[in-house]
Amino acid sequence: MDDIIQTLAVYALPVIFAITLHEAAHAYAARYFGDSTAYMQGRMSLNPAKHIDPFGTLIIPVLLYVATSGAFLFGYAKPVPVEYGNLRNPKRQMAWVALAGPAANFIMAFLWSVLGILLNAMDVDEPFFLKMAHAGILTNLVVFAFNLFPIPPLDGGRVVTSFLPHKYAYKFSRIEPYGFFIVMALVMLKVLYFWMVPVMSLASTLLQLLLSPLTLLFS
Repeated sequence: MDDIIQTLAVYALPVIFAITLHEAAHAYAARYFGDSTAYMQGRMSLNPAKHIDPFGTLIIPVLLYVATSGAFLFGYAKPVPVEYGNLRNPKRQMAWVALAGPAANFIMAFLWSVLGILLNAMDVDEPFFLKMAHAGILTNLVVFAFNLFPIPPLDGGRVVTSFLPHKYAYKFSRIEPYGFFIVMALVMLKVLYFWMVPVMSLASTLLQLLLSPLTLLFS
């Protein structure tokens, strides 16, 4: 039980930041391209309370973590409302709005990595903070890769819809009502593993390249 409480404490801030900035980035991008729906509903905010879904963000992940001893974890935040018809160029800008969320997670993974490097450089040996930095990297890479999976309503699905010709984009978008169940089935069957691992590995490699000057500086 102590291990579970410690793990929850380590992951609490990284998870809250990951979902809050992910959703706020969608809202900001939507407003930038012409849709103020999320802004008018107060979702272009860094206040976690605006984005946390009590059931999907708190109850489900904790129950799954306890029930599976950490082997399976899933959760979600309140989706940011976007009226794509309000965008100045809906077909093209839909992709940018969708990519804003994963981009925010990649930036956060970068910042948590910087924190980890600085903690090591300053010889901080408090394991809690080092574990939190690692949790921040892992959490954001997971959210980044998961949301880029090309099935609507995930961000990757929106990107695919944006690039498909109108005829096929319409047909592909009709998957959306069933998208959640498709993704859950793929998660349970561990098929999503074959997407998550290479995408996370690619993102991690890019992070290491971007961080290499800082790593060399403090090595």
